[in-house]
Amino acid sequence: MFKVKQANTPEQLEAIIKLRCKILRDPWNQPAETATDTLEQSSVNAFIEDENGNIIACGRLQENENKIGQIRFMAVENDMQGKGLGKMILIFLEDKAKQMQLKTIELQARENAVEFYKTCGYTIKEKSFLLWGQIQHYLMDKSLL
Repeated sequence: MFKVKQANTPEQLEAIIKLRCKILRDPWNQPAETATDTLEQSSVNAFIEDENGNIIACGRLQENENKIGQIRFMAVENDMQGKGLGKMILIFLEDKAKQMQLKTIELQARENAVEFYKTCGYTIKEKSFLLWGQIQHYLMDKSLL
């Protein structure tokens, strides 16, 4: 049985960033530093481990202006996709956002993830940017009120 945890050690955060790189950066030959930013310490980093303690799913919630949360860096190991782990991470982060009294969550969904987010109650606000000239993103949001 999988359980969502919140990262609270440098080692956990390092393992999370490693998974982000593997899933979200390496296939496009993008540098590891693009899988993190200066908001790690003030954000909620959620993760799921397998039975061997390897991080197999992760996501991050940061608080932006006007009580708006943003979910970023959602990643699930390739061989674990479609098993509900992403949804578990998303629900965990939404619950944290509610505890933080955030009003809305926004995210930039890659085109291949739009349907996943729609099934979780998010709606498309607009077609946004083309990452690295290859990956179309859509700004999506969900009200927590």
